[in-house]
Amino acid sequence: MTRWRLTVEYDGGPFMGWQRQDHGPSVQQALEEALERMTGERAAFTAAGRTDAGVHALAMSAHVDVAKALTAHRLREGLNALLRPSPVSVLDVSEVAGNWHARFSCVSRRYLYRILNRRTPPALEAGRVWHVAVPLDVETMREAAAHLVGRHDFTPFRSAHCQSESPVKTLDRLEVERAGDEVRIAAAARSFLHHQVRSMVGCLAMVGRGQWSPGDMKAALDARDRAALGLNAPPQGLYFAGAVY
Repeated sequence: MTRWRLTVEYDGGPFMGWQRQDHGPSVQQALEEALERMTGERAAFTAAGRTDAGVHALAMSAHVDVAKALTAHRLREGLNALLRPSPVSVLDVSEVAGNWHARFSCVSRRYLYRILNRRTPPALEAGRVWHVAVPLDVETMREAAAHLVGRHDFTPFRSAHCQSESPVKTLDRLEVERAGDEVRIAAAARSFLHHQVRSMVGCLAMVGRGQWSPGDMKAALDARDRAALGLNAPPQGLYFAGAVY
């Protein structure tokens, strides 16, 4: 039995998320079905994170145990051939130790959120960005983001369905930058609460539009109450950007 680490890129639009679901297709299901067709084995893929419906990945880390003798090249090429036409691509495959775990060995997870900040709606990037037509003040958003960095009780930015035992997390990085018509928000932490990134981005957008001040962001955080949440950003602008081990 060989444990393989995979780096996977996918468009989350057609999927209910990473994890297998009873009510629709998932990225995990697409990979597992491709592997079964290739090897005849029913094996479970484990990922560094469980993205929601509509959320994308630039470099999702995952692992799977395979009994059949394969090379990394053959596994990557075979999976990619069988995944078509699903918008899932295996970028890299490498053999790892049997105790390496995509989720539990991970020491940091990185997310990217893309906001298309222009008057006209997207044509080429539809479904891959959040379109905000009103101009956003990036400097004010940066000031607000600084209040969230560090160890806090993130209850206001937590989904009502979050299964984490504690709302306390350490946010290592939350950076806001403009690149032309895009406002990009990068977040990094060992782990995140369900909907945490989308909730933080939604509130940052409110600051950027002048609906909230940076002080309102701090007040929402200090409230430790889900009712203090201003806005939950939509899933299509969110990307799992990478995992650190």
